[in-house]
Amino acid sequence: MKNRRFLLVFSLLLAIGMILGACGSSEGGSNESEGSGSDGGNGNSEEASEGDFSVAMVTDVGGIDDKSFNQSAWEGLQAFGEENGMEKGQGIDYAQSASDADYNTNLNRLVRSDYNLIFGIGFLLAPAIEEVADQNPETNFSIVDSVVEKDNVASIVFKEHQGSFLVGVAAAMKTESDQVGFIGGVDSDLINKFEAGFRAGVKSVNPDIEVKVQYAGAFDAPDDGKAIASNMYSQGVDVIYHASGGTGNGVFAQAKDLKQNDPDRNVWVIGVDRDQHEEGQIGDMNVTLTSMVKRVDIAVQDISTKAMNGEFPGGEVVEYGLEDDAISVATSNEEAMTDEIKTAVEDWKQKIVDGDVEVPSTQDEAKSFEDSL
Repeated sequence: MKNRRFLLVFSLLLAIGMILGACGSSEGGSNESEGSGSDGGNGNSEEASEGDFSVAMVTDVGGIDDKSFNQSAWEGLQAFGEENGMEKGQGIDYAQSASDADYNTNLNRLVRSDYNLIFGIGFLLAPAIEEVADQNPETNFSIVDSVVEKDNVASIVFKEHQGSFLVGVAAAMKTESDQVGFIGGVDSDLINKFEAGFRAGVKSVNPDIEVKVQYAGAFDAPDDGKAIASNMYSQGVDVIYHASGGTGNGVFAQAKDLKQNDPDRNVWVIGVDRDQHEEGQIGDMNVTLTSMVKRVDIAVQDISTKAMNGEFPGGEVVEYGLEDDAISVATSNEEAMTDEIKTAVEDWKQKIVDGDVEVPSTQDEAKSFEDSL
């Protein structure tokens, strides 16, 4: 009899507990549903707690440690996170792409994780951003180095041709063979801006300097970059400017090999996007002449802050250039970048900012510019 009473009481307590648990679950579900709204969705992702602002980015095939474009973007997101008490997996994150096929997959995964703002790093992601943004109008996106005309997309572009002009001036003043090289990643309108500005800068100093140009066809092919650089250096080129992401790692590798074998040989690399001074270090020597620093980090941090403050520039094209300090020329190699070169670079920079020099941004404009010299 006592056993029966005990079982009855136990059953009643268990039933009451289940009813209370169901009520609690229902209330929690209601709040979680309210957390997903027109602000891009808050609340039910593993990465961000309910009500928190969160940002993520998708790399192109160069990867997060390409020592260039993607790495700079992640550094900007980390700086934003540090300012706002966030860290990887807790408010900020990234997804790496091994191939073009990963772009849509990565973007959609981050959308499902309810990030408020998602960056696509590089113009190669533009088609994927356009498609996913169209399918998810309540999420905000930003594309770097391209323009996507959607109300929920902020397009970030840079005046890369201006910075490329300035490193062209440095290359022209440094070359001893009167032969310099340009190695691009994918032959595209964007990378053509780098080439056009560089050629114009070189020719402005000395129209007789030969500029050899070759495109690798990829941003993640360091072996190809090394082979192209080897060919250029063997033909007498002594300064190479690369705008090729991870492919440029091979350019540095070749220059360092040559320098190690012959320390007296003058071979130089001009880096891109980040100050790539460290990439040129070999013992107590360094083959990095300078770098065209494109502050993707500043842009990513700026757009993230605007979005968090309710000022997301959706549907707008936001351009960064010399006047914003988002484009600059590195001077880390103090021995190589002599005072004479730095002074010349500053003089030309002022002319560009003042509007006295219009830097070409296409191959046709570059040819017209050269013809006018």
